[in-house]
Amino acid sequence: MPWKWYQSEVIDITDVGPKTKQFTVTVEHDEVFDFLPGQFITLDLPIHDKRTKRWRSYSIANAPDGTNLLQLCIVYLNGGLASEYLFSDVKIGSKIKFKGPSGGFTLPREPRPEMVMVCTGTGIAPFRSMLQYLKKEDSFASPIHLIFGTRYEEGILYRAEMESLANDFDSFTFSVVLSRDQNWPGLKGYVHQVYEQHYPDSSSERLFYLCGWSMMVDAAVAKLIVEMGYQRSQIRYELYG
Repeated sequence: MPWKWYQSEVIDITDVGPKTKQFTVTVEHDEVFDFLPGQFITLDLPIHDKRTKRWRSYSIANAPDGTNLLQLCIVYLNGGLASEYLFSDVKIGSKIKFKGPSGGFTLPREPRPEMVMVCTGTGIAPFRSMLQYLKKEDSFASPIHLIFGTRYEEGILYRAEMESLANDFDSFTFSVVLSRDQNWPGLKGYVHQVYEQHYPDSSSERLFYLCGWSMMVDAAVAKLIVEMGYQRSQIRYELYG
């Protein structure tokens, strides 16, 4: 089936962390642009002559609500053609062509088992989409634990939103672990130590969702399967870079 391409217009650009922006676009389409929480779209950016070298994929960071608004959480990468273009050239009113939605990194079917969401940096984007959806549907019946890792406190993306969810729903837990912030009063280190401490029992009624840089995801998959005894079928992941 051929890809379907859409045109969108940037309507808002917001700083959400150090070198990290949230781009909100509205899809120019007569029908509702529908997607599943956790899916991504692929942008076609004017950064190269070759078509495939212009394409960059980003997870949708908000839940589907029928408004045709999509939010993308993007970090600036030094030397990255795509982020250089998005951060320097894209303004309110800019047009962005994209295709999608794509991806199977989505919520499990109901009744949902316990979920442990592990992410670093902008890897929180698909989880934010899932959590917004669950809040809208009032579907926080099963336990969900979001473990977010970054370097410094100012890099905690969507912190207020996640803390609010944790206050509103007893079944949702939000843990932050920082690797380089010596003044941080909370957990220090890396995401692995958090799930190792909380879930050593390798329960068959638990799913792990991993999203972030490939080194983190690769290490987590190895730890969960080889060291902790979880089954491959209990682990789902999305790689960033």
